[in-house]
Amino acid sequence: MNAQNLSRKDPEWVAEIASKRIVYTVPGMEQVEVSKDVVYKSTDEVELQADIYIPTALSYVERRPAIIFIHGGALPPNLRTQPKEWGTFVSFGQLAAASGFVGVTFNHRFYGIDEKTFEQSINDVTDAITYVRSHAESLHVDPQKICLWAFSGGGPHLTVALRKPLDYIRCLVAYYTILDLLEVPSGTSTPNLSTDFLERYSPAQCINDGNNYIPPVFVVRAGKDVPYLNASIDKFVSRAFAHGVDIDVCNHAAGRHGFDILDDNQRSREIIARTMHFVKANLIERSNCL
Repeated sequence: MNAQNLSRKDPEWVAEIASKRIVYTVPGMEQVEVSKDVVYKSTDEVELQADIYIPTALSYVERRPAIIFIHGGALPPNLRTQPKEWGTFVSFGQLAAASGFVGVTFNHRFYGIDEKTFEQSINDVTDAITYVRSHAESLHVDPQKICLWAFSGGGPHLTVALRKPLDYIRCLVAYYTILDLLEVPSGTSTPNLSTDFLERYSPAQCINDGNNYIPPVFVVRAGKDVPYLNASIDKFVSRAFAHGVDIDVCNHAAGRHGFDILDDNQRSREIIARTMHFVKANLIERSNCL
């Protein structure tokens, strides 16, 4: 997603982003196993696919926690290179597997911000999670230890784990992502959407006195992002603090939207490393203490 517009569809921009890998690496990323083009959902119009990145040399019975990466948008439906093939998600999938997790990247139909199209995308994300859990044995996944990691316009999709308790979603990660649709200026990219709809799919609005369980959250804010997007993050963080949510926040003061692929510097690498430590703490270390 382009930070200036939730529905940026510039083919040249998409092509540039698709070619870039993350600026952080660990040993063994290129050696992990990957199952390509796994069909997780079929409709009359399309087969939706995922790539599953698996640590090397697992025995048949071994299970690992899973990180499910949620791409942003909105994106044109006829992209030449689909999001799971972008260097960003290939390298994040490899990073997850080289770090001992099962990494899941997938395409979902985030083609617009109108209510029907957006809810279609939300349903795709929910079905991808269901597929991973229902095929846990063949995918080497521990179905009770899942992290959802969203980017950019994918933030509202985190509401699938915020509107009702899901004990198998052990943590959430939000990278430079919209966390309150009410902060998007009218006419920018959310035309004619009802307040009820905007609240329903705004993670910040899910933090309230009636919500008894919010999983631990790691939020990254890019200082050079557009004001309304950072305002949405700030509102989420403020509400999380007020309601006692277990939250870690990183501000990449000089970072751009997409810093993990655009800003090759120590701060970017530090933030990605800290994120992986957060995920490990919540999917492995904290789980082992329960």
